[in-house]
Amino acid sequence: MSGDGGPEETGGAVGAPRVVPIDQWDPTAQMAYWGFHLQRRQDYMRYAYLQLGSDADAEEAVDLTFDQVMDRWPRMLRMENLEGYAWTILKRRIIDMHRKRRRRPELMEIAAFEAALADPAEDPYDTLTDAIALYVAVGSLSERQRDAILLYYGIGFTAAEAAVLMGNEEATVRSQLRTGRRRLATLLKLRCPEHPDGKNP
Repeated sequence: MSGDGGPEETGGAVGAPRVVPIDQWDPTAQMAYWGFHLQRRQDYMRYAYLQLGSDADAEEAVDLTFDQVMDRWPRMLRMENLEGYAWTILKRRIIDMHRKRRRRPELMEIAAFEAALADPAEDPYDTLTDAIALYVAVGSLSERQRDAILLYYGIGFTAAEAAVLMGNEEATVRSQLRTGRRRLATLLKLRCPEHPDGKNP
């Protein structure tokens, strides 16, 4: 990532870079921003809903995310990991929404989690009937393992797709999935199954 300040900068802070309105950007930057918005908004909404359990709260968190991304977009285009930077902004806006509602910012809403399991795929974790136990177990994972598990099992991304969204390497996400699955298996007293293709993610 570049040496620019982190996602918590504010345009009005002393010494912070001036925010350039989008209508003053060059056409290439404008097209790149709207392309990113189109490509990522639905994915961000699905993830935010899993975390917040409310369409309205998810939409507010995602809108605030893209507002902040827009403020930083010209600088973000020079960053090595634009996707990872935007993902960090989204995660922080979700935490803000939890704090706004005075709820613990780490765990997803159980209603949203149960909804994510309502359409089971051919995987042992998706056929668990005790959604509450799985919910608690997922909440005990590290943040990165939890994100990988949620994107892979809760939303249905491939490891490669989750890696792009989070700004990580695919191998890193596969490692997070493996360790997350093993941790869940231990907590839930399950045998850690192989992936349907014979390999773990």
